[in-house]
Amino acid sequence: MTFEHILAFNLALLAAMASPGPALLAVLHTTLSAGRISGILTGLGLGLVAATWTAAALIGLDIVFKLFPWAYTLSKIVGALYLLYIARSIWKSATDDIGGGAPVKAGTALLRGMLINLLNPKSVLFAAAVLVVIFPSGLSSLEKGFIILNHLLVEWLCYTVLAILIGTRAMSRRYLAAKHYLDRLTALVLGALGVRLLLDVQR
Repeated sequence: MTFEHILAFNLALLAAMASPGPALLAVLHTTLSAGRISGILTGLGLGLVAATWTAAALIGLDIVFKLFPWAYTLSKIVGALYLLYIARSIWKSATDDIGGGAPVKAGTALLRGMLINLLNPKSVLFAAAVLVVIFPSGLSSLEKGFIILNHLLVEWLCYTVLAILIGTRAMSRRYLAAKHYLDRLTALVLGALGVRLLLDVQR
């Protein structure tokens, strides 16, 4: 394993994180509605589970999903239902006056981030595909540990920086002014992702 391998992995990881999926939306919405600390904690939860998926891919959990398709299907169903639950909650609270941001308990923010990635089985398949394409075979335990730690730190750093940047007073004021529309849009996107995941179960 070389530096070029790690660089390629991190570029692929950053590209995936930048896509407007459940993880990015969760950090954005939580930070703007509840403050940067809650946003950071949500990102920590997301990163923790994302790195766990990479660890699982390295030890072959993708093989388990291939051997037992029902386990993958069940994970997709549960994940889709959770996304729909979050979308419904955001939609219902879109018109609520949060008075500049209602703090979210640390455990709640951390758990929300963990659940979003935990209930997304596609993460382990993505990790497995990227690992196979980028890294050579026969990685040592030390190299696998480094890859996992690297993934964890990249996720934590990116989500923390994102929460800090968008958690400014100016951004908060702008969010509060457009909260109703932004929350409804977020809910629609998350709901659409949940429905798409359910539709994928039929395939």
